Amino acid sequence: MMWERFALSLALVLTLGALPPAVSAQTPPPATTLPPATPAPATMPTPPSMPPREPLPPPPGIRPFATPQELVGRELGLEEAVNIGLENAPVIVARISDYIASQQRVNQALAPLLPQLTASGNYGRARSLNTFGGNTLYSDFGSASVTASQLLFDFGRTWAAKDAAKSNAVAFKEILESQKLDISQLVKTQYFTLLLSKRLVQVNLAALDRAEVNLRSAQGFFQVGTQPKSFVTRAEVDVANGRVNVIRAQNAVNLARVALNAAMGIAVNAPTEVKDLLSYTQFPLNRDELIGEALRNRPEYRQAKALADSADASVRQTFRDFFPNLFGSGTYGIAGVTAVDRNTSGFIDSGNQWNVGLTLSWSIFDGGGKIARYKEAKANLEAAKARVRDTELQVWQNVEQSYLNLGEAEERIGAAQKAVESAEENYQLARGRFDAGVANIIELTDAQLALTQAQSDQAQALSDYRIAIARLERALGRR
Repeated sequence: MMWERFALSLALVLTLGALPPAVSAQTPPPATTLPPATPAPATMPTPPSMPPREPLPPPPGIRPFATPQELVGRELGLEEAVNIGLENAPVIVARISDYIASQQRVNQALAPLLPQLTASGNYGRARSLNTFGGNTLYSDFGSASVTASQLLFDFGRTWAAKDAAKSNAVAFKEILESQKLDISQLVKTQYFTLLLSKRLVQVNLAALDRAEVNLRSAQGFFQVGTQPKSFVTRAEVDVANGRVNVIRAQNAVNLARVALNAAMGIAVNAPTEVKDLLSYTQFPLNRDELIGEALRNRPEYRQAKALADSADASVRQTFRDFFPNLFGSGTYGIAGVTAVDRNTSGFIDSGNQWNVGLTLSWSIFDGGGKIARYKEAKANLEAAKARVRDTELQVWQNVEQSYLNLGEAEERIGAAQKAVESAEENYQLARGRFDAGVANIIELTDAQLALTQAQSDQAQALSDYRIAIARLERALGRR
């Protein structure tokens, strides 16, 4: 038996040495070099296959989140996903309401410039006792009046308050636009994260298939006595690890789908499927215009300038507080009294009443409050101007960093592709050597792990590149 094993191993070595160098470097030896033995079943028990977890039911007692019909039974495109997020994200709805409320504050600030109309009325009864005549007198009295007033001149105080409110409304509008850009970037990031997770499932399934082939080969060699039991055990460990990696990768897909649904503002258990866009497409750039484009488009920059305008209007408003207000007003009304006793009754009508006039009000000194408010407004203006400068610096930094990260991600794609090609060649060589009986399982396992890692790095590089594009678009203010 010992001589038969030695002869078989020697024949395998001579067969490998007789192959041409070019062929042996690229094509593995044919499967007939395996020992003619029936593969033994794996000694490691296979765990029972667990059914996939059903998604959790929607929470009770709240308004249900929608599942758009355009994602049922079809793959969702990137632009479609972004549009769904912009339409359904609750934070977008909140920002819209904030902007509408800020517009109403402009109307509130402008209201004092328009005529003011008030109405008033009263009615009552009085009882009096005449001590000399012993009569009880009842008197009913009442009046009604309408007063109209108009601010004639306030040295521009109300206009300044209106300008401050209007600038604040513009700032809220830019907050809304900034939120839309954030939602767009978040949806894109989760979209490509889901694609990466699905690609890694394929990578790990392929790695598991290779590990199972290695296990069958190791069992065959062990059956004929040309490889030790440790080779079979090592291959079994690789298969078990491969199954664990597949389970993790499949769960990562589910988690990424939940994150994408949440980013789009829809039901988190929606059956969202996305189109595979995980490929390299060159992103057009004009590096000389990036900073200028960002400063024109970034809502954060426009918001900072709007807040500076509001602070400037507040300075003008507080300065006008040092001057008087001039009002014109007029009142028209009627008043009457009815007097009744036990013997007689009468009606006393005072008739119609009206008056017109001008009112000048001027708070000459209020304990220094107006001076303090004016100084506070000037300090707020200086702070707002400094924030504009800080925003300029932040925008420049965001664009510069995003531009550099995009270049790094683009270069990694080529390097990762080369690594996959080399790892595939190395695995084929190790596989051929192992099948020929001249390499051990450790060499084959290392080549297998290197190939899996290279394929994972390639998928990660493609995903990072597309996410880097999304971040650069966000830095430029593109939706």
